[in-house]
Formats: sequence, C-alpha cells, structure tokens
Amino acid sequence: MFFMPDSRPLFRFLLALLAAMLLAACGQPKQSFQNIDITGGSEFGKDFTLTDHHGKVRTLADFKGKAVLMFFGFTQCPDVCPSTMSEMATVMEKLGPDADRVQVLFVTIDPERDTQELLAQYVPHFDKRFLGMRPADEAALKKLATDFKVYYAKVPQEGGGYTMDHTAGSYVFDPQGHLRLFVKHGQGPDPIVHDLKQLL
Repeated sequence: MFFMPDSRPLFRFLLALLAAMLLAACGQPKQSFQNIDITGGSEFGKDFTLTDHHGKVRTLADFKGKAVLMFFGFTQCPDVCPSTMSEMATVMEKLGPDADRVQVLFVTIDPERDTQELLAQYVPHFDKRFLGMRPADEAALKKLATDFKVYYAKVPQEGGGYTMDHTAGSYVFDPQGHLRLFVKHGQGPDPIVHDLKQLL
C-alpha cells in the first residue's frame, strides 16, 4: 500500500515563509524629507576634526547615536547666522524630548576673530546644548570647506575691517553618521523638525 506523507507541516512552513517575505518586501515606508535629500549621492562631508568651545577635539564619531546639524558661520555675522541659530533653538523646543538626540554644531569660518572664548559666549546663548567649533588653522578650514563644499570669503570693509561671505545652508547627519540632508536657509523650523523626526 502506498502512503502519502502528511504535507500539512510543509504547507504551513511555506505559508509562513511567504508571509515573512511579503512583510520584508513591504519594509518600512520610504522616508520623505522636506529639505534636500543627499542620501547616497554625497561623496563629501564624511568626517571632521574640530575643537569645540570647551577646548575638546571632536570628530563625527563623538556624536554617534545623535542626528547632527552642522552650520557654517561667524559670530559677527549680522543676519543669517543669528537667525539660523535662533531657528535651530526653536527646532530644539519643538522636538521636545527628542532634542536630546540632536546635536547642533556652529562651525566658524572666521577663526581669526572667533576664539574659543568668544564661541563659548556666543553659541550657548541660543541653546546651552549647542557647540561652537573651530578648525585648528587656516589650512584646516580650507580643507574642511572643500570637504563639505562650503563657500566662504573674506570681504574687506571701509575702515580696515572685514566681513565674511559664506554658504547659508546647513548639513544634517543621521544618528549612524551618514550625511543625509542639506537644509536651506530661512524656511522656518517646521520642515527641519519634520525631517529630524524622520531620521530619529
């Protein structure tokens, strides 16, 4: 007599496998950002070595587990820099408890005037969690600007002083240390809050 093996366990296994494959195919929904998504196409801005306003040398690895928002500016900037820093302070307020998983870095493009002491006064004025960052010297600043495709230039003024022209946007790294977004200046805090929540 020919006995047919019970195929029910195999059938159940195949059914479970198919369900798992379908769930994996669905995955998580694709992230939708309101700022410029540079995920995957960014062959720049891989890392940095900067000294914070406490005198501690920092690299991107120091902030692993946090989203990092990096803005290039200078303390004597009359408009773009203070408005951006104020905007970032509002972003932190709107994030609520999630703000503890975000690090804002203000990187000076004017280390000649922006000493560690000055950054220590200026940057925490907007939010005590923010860090002011300085390159070691002019050569380090030039390399950093090249690495991040940031424009800056000294502009002489009457009377012998100078101001700085510079890129007004910011960069955002995800908590794994990957460069993900370019944030345009002057759009208000809500799009930034939205995108940071996506990354977190």
